[in-house]
Amino acid sequence: MSKRLQKELLALQNDPPPGMTLNEKSVQNTITQWIVDMEGAPGTLYEGEKFQLLFKFSSRYPFDSPQVMFTGENIPIHPHVYSNGHICLSILTEDWSPALSVQSVCLSIISMLSSCKEKRRPPDNSFYVRTCNKNPKKTKWWYHETLFTLSTTCRCTVSSPLCVFFLVSNR
Repeated sequence: MSKRLQKELLALQNDPPPGMTLNEKSVQNTITQWIVDMEGAPGTLYEGEKFQLLFKFSSRYPFDSPQVMFTGENIPIHPHVYSNGHICLSILTEDWSPALSVQSVCLSIISMLSSCKEKRRPPDNSFYVRTCNKNPKKTKWWYHETLFTLSTTCRCTVSSPLCVFFLVSNR
């Protein structure tokens, strides 16, 4: 893990994706937790807004995906971002591959925000935030493509029958 993380850390420091910078203070004491400062891309709904992403790496990285979430006072209002900072993005869970990197995760998040046409929270935001695990990787996400609007809806499932009932009854 250390060599791979060190290599990715250097890549992020030396050649970060547009609008992203590594918060150097976040890596002074540990290499397994990073904060990446992000600025909304020009010409998007998030232009000029500033966000922070928290990356946490397990000892199994890169075989396991990093835990990634928005943190801080400004969490983007987006259909795939919950108000607690959890991000519904398939490459952070079931579509993760060791071939992916911190850079590719950052680019995917930039793309996700940049393609947003309307600022709104996921439909199950309040319920999810009240009932979810603190670790977003413990959430089972449903990715549902809507053919007519070409948008993706994210819904959580947790081991609570109430949540499953809520999600199924609100489809």
